[in-house]
Amino acid sequence: MEYSLNKKIISELVGTFLLVFFGTGSAVGAALMVNKFIPHGGIGGLGGFSEWLAVSWGFGITAIGVIYVFGKISGGHVNPAVTIGLLATKNIFLKDGICYIIAQFIGATIASIAVFTIFGEPGVLIGQLGANAPAHGISYLQGFLAEIVGTFFLVLVVMGVAVDKKADPGIYGLTIGLTIGIALTFLGPITGGCINPARGFSPMLIDFLTGGVNLFGYYPMFLFGPIIGGVIAAVLYNFISQPNAE
Repeated sequence: MEYSLNKKIISELVGTFLLVFFGTGSAVGAALMVNKFIPHGGIGGLGGFSEWLAVSWGFGITAIGVIYVFGKISGGHVNPAVTIGLLATKNIFLKDGICYIIAQFIGATIASIAVFTIFGEPGVLIGQLGANAPAHGISYLQGFLAEIVGTFFLVLVVMGVAVDKKADPGIYGLTIGLTIGIALTFLGPITGGCINPARGFSPMLIDFLTGGVNLFGYYPMFLFGPIIGGVIAAVLYNFISQPNAE
């Protein structure tokens, strides 16, 4: 069954909205809870591993629902790095891919506006609306490489369980959601866990516009890292999955 491009665009917009809303909203909520009991007068952050785990699986579990709902319509990319990886391997038309990416950024931005509306000034000053930034002691290169590897893992799984026609169609949503969860569990204490350029952009934008800190100096890490990792994964899987000619 084929769906119109307009329906696919709406699916990507709404799907990305839900992913960013519940994912970054979980991060803001966790930061506010921690800082309620541990005030330090500065920029807020998450406490221990349990808070990072809750946020990571907030993204992962949301992704499972979103992918199963919208996967049959648009493919459930909800991530420009995934879309660009599929463009690089010619698994999606250029026009569709460009429209998907625009929809993903719009959906993510609406989500960050909604998170700000719900949490207000504390969400900005303490939680930065869930914006990504490398942890203390993590260099730009370290964070950049971490985002490359994390997104490589995600897109490799997407290619293997969702794009490859030989894959079992019943498990793709669960597998991708679990992959996001474990990738962000690892990346959370390093970069805040992005692996999605739209998710990385929107909290930075709305946080800055509402009086928060300017984190855009870090954005290339969360733009080019995921794109590079996604393209490498898609091209690699596309190569190794081709059967040998008889």
